Amino acid sequence: MQRCLQLAQKGAGWVAPNPMVGAVLVYQDQIIGEGYHECYGQPHAEVNCINNVAETNIENIKLATLYVSLEPCVHFGKTPPCTNLIIANQIQRVVIGCMDPFEAVNGKGAEKLKQAGIDVIGPVLEKEAIEINQRFFHFHLKQRPYIILKWAESADGLIGLRGQEIKISNAATQRLVHSWRSEEAAILVGTQTALTDNPKLNNRFGKGPNPLRMVIDRTLQLNPLLNLLKDQEPTWVFNTIKDETQGAVNYIQLREQPSLLEPLMEYAYKHQMQSILVEGGAKLLQSFIDQGLWDEARVIRAKHSIGTNNENGIQAPQLLNAQTIKKENLGTDIIYYYRRTQS
Repeated sequence: MQRCLQLAQKGAGWVAPNPMVGAVLVYQDQIIGEGYHECYGQPHAEVNCINNVAETNIENIKLATLYVSLEPCVHFGKTPPCTNLIIANQIQRVVIGCMDPFEAVNGKGAEKLKQAGIDVIGPVLEKEAIEINQRFFHFHLKQRPYIILKWAESADGLIGLRGQEIKISNAATQRLVHSWRSEEAAILVGTQTALTDNPKLNNRFGKGPNPLRMVIDRTLQLNPLLNLLKDQEPTWVFNTIKDETQGAVNYIQLREQPSLLEPLMEYAYKHQMQSILVEGGAKLLQSFIDQGLWDEARVIRAKHSIGTNNENGIQAPQLLNAQTIKKENLGTDIIYYYRRTQS
């Protein structure tokens, strides 16, 4: 099962909104086939696993044990049900890492295998199997995207200077942030960050895909010549004025209310955005914190100061109900990883 989990994570950034899944076929204590779900819309882990069995071991498939990190699907989607394939190959034993919370599966896959006379064992390494797909589980159980907050702050607790773009984190950390972007479905900033930093919000250094770009621009203040609006990468602009599509930019009108976060979450959930990386600015980040709409935070703390006497200094957000889960040193920066605890 550990090998299944290792394989599954190779699909990070490529399979959403599907879960990451790995599968291994074992015959007489030897792996005779393995595979993982490589890309959304393409064959599932079980299919790739069976297809990777060498010709010399084809006859042994029905005598092998199939290990799979997530309950096999039982419904027709982009691909046929994996349960049908398992039954057709006469596999007699299936070991499952964890059950699938998706309504179309959720126990039905395991039950169909049992009804076909297959010995179903599990869950095995359930905690670890759920952990690698925490975005998928959260999305289906909480019915909103998994929210990751990210910011960099100086040693004196500032996130930036008003009206100025400044670099707080070092080059190595900035490269890491780009790899984070490739792991999430979308990335979100507010109006002020878009105006001040003119970001591209893409993954320039990593090998993974670019996230969908989102910006909250309540009254449509953003200049169409900004990077977010002028290139051909898809961008969603949440506002209270219009619904309109202009090239790659989709203007999405939300109902007028003091905070747009709840209707934004509803829209993102409806459109299968399983995770959002929120990169700022300070006001937007604090709004997510104050409303309890976050699940994980990654705070980069630099060793240098900006100067607390600077009247243009912007205070870093203050986390509430946070538990530190990891600390990582990266050159002159320290990265703190937090999970939200229930208030």
